[in-house]
Amino acid sequence: MISQLEKPLPSTIEEIPSSDPMQQDSLIAKGWEREQYIGICILAIVLIAAVGYFSQRFAYALLFSFTLSIILIVFLLAV
Repeated sequence: MISQLEKPLPSTIEEIPSSDPMQQDSLIAKGWEREQYIGICILAIVLIAAVGYFSQRFAYALLFSFTLSIILIVFLLAV
């Protein structure tokens, strides 16, 4: 069993910054925003078309909710 004295205290832990100011993180995709937006728009159009094929009223409700969401997002980002 480890006693309290053997555990490192938060005040004894040091952070050593990297010498490279701009680290290249392979998990972060840079410059892919446009492709993501295009994919999301295509997915939304396919979803509306698939639902609209089965139910016209539900498709109109989805289209209205998407439009209202976009308007609210633009409004809240602009304020």
